[in-house]
Amino acid sequence: MNKLTKILRVLDVNFNRSKEGLRVVEDIFRFVLENELLRKKTRRLRHKLNGLSHSQTLKKAIRHRDADNDLGKGIDVLEMKRATIADVLYVNMQRVKESTRVLEEFFKLTEPKLVRLIKSIRYDLYTLEKAISMQFLSRGLAVGKRKN
Repeated sequence: MNKLTKILRVLDVNFNRSKEGLRVVEDIFRFVLENELLRKKTRRLRHKLNGLSHSQTLKKAIRHRDADNDLGKGIDVLEMKRATIADVLYVNMQRVKESTRVLEEFFKLTEPKLVRLIKSIRYDLYTLEKAISMQFLSRGLAVGKRKN
């Protein structure tokens, strides 16, 4: 497998990871917390991220996807450690932040003109995370304190 193929696979998996994580967060605000303001903020971010799907790099990346042979496709013990909805929310926000950082770094190698957009999404995520933290703290729920 050549270097470009490997880069494209990293971009593909992290784009999917970030979109999936935002969908989980959005659904928590929609169905569990019934918080329309945070649901809309999350949805806007998800749609902003979806703008990347029009990039030539991501269109090319799909053709190099190899889900059948992905070393990370199994269920990890850490993935099963969720005791509360707050855990699910926290873990998915971390997943989205991490994956957008990977996108930002690897797009520097393939399509640098998109880096500014990705970076703005990442900083919007930080703002959203703060709003989420405020929402949970106001309800007396501890975000990020997980049972091991």
